[in-house]
Amino acid sequence: MSYFSDVLFGIIEGITEFLPISSTGHLLLAEHWLGPRSDMYVVVIQAGAILAVTMIYWRRLVDLALGWGEPENRDYLAKLMTAFLITAVLGLIVDKMGFQLPETITPIAWALVIGGIWMMFAEHFAGKLPDSVRITWRVAIAVGIAQVVAGVFPGTSRSATTIFVAMLLGTSNRAAATEFAFLVGIPTMYAASGYKLLEELSGGASGENWAGLAVAFVVSTVTAFISVKWLLDYIRTNKFTVFAVYRIIFGAILLALAWGGFVH
Repeated sequence: MSYFSDVLFGIIEGITEFLPISSTGHLLLAEHWLGPRSDMYVVVIQAGAILAVTMIYWRRLVDLALGWGEPENRDYLAKLMTAFLITAVLGLIVDKMGFQLPETITPIAWALVIGGIWMMFAEHFAGKLPDSVRITWRVAIAVGIAQVVAGVFPGTSRSATTIFVAMLLGTSNRAAATEFAFLVGIPTMYAASGYKLLEELSGGASGENWAGLAVAFVVSTVTAFISVKWLLDYIRTNKFTVFAVYRIIFGAILLALAWGGFVH
């Protein structure tokens, strides 16, 4: 049953990490029924999903690295690094302040509903802007801040927050905004996973179920690879509306269950 739970956690993480429906929110909900997991467990299986994105974007990453001498590539890499550094610095500040994720369903449910409504309005207004694939410094800075905001408020979704911030601030092309948001997530989640792993190991003996964590990591990687491949194809011809509707309906159901006393 333990490994079956790990498989379920991996599937949930792999599906929800990059779809704009909040992986952290869904994982916190899963813990209510499948049992609690450590912060390191959650962050590391998120890194499994990031590994999938690394594999999908490996050619783009290699082209950026090898094309460092080209001004366009150098500019793009500088903006990626800026967004990452903003997230890293603010994230460390939040961590040192002792921030804890909520232990009840209600705030996550509200974040899902409000985030879904915001997505609808954001896509509506972004659709009125001229189509643009350009990543400006304003977009890079805002995406870095947005990643921290999404981490502080589980249920908002890191991918949704970063994608729509980018779209509203000038990168109105869905594919371009999504690519930048996903590429920024690669160093962000690897760094977060490494930080949590070192923190755990420095504490001495650990009660972590490493085999279960490995199972969840592998399942998360495979599931995320499939999910992201599908999403990138989907957004070429479709809007994010279906995800906004899902968030609102799912959040409303959770609020009803919480108010009815079925979950806490």
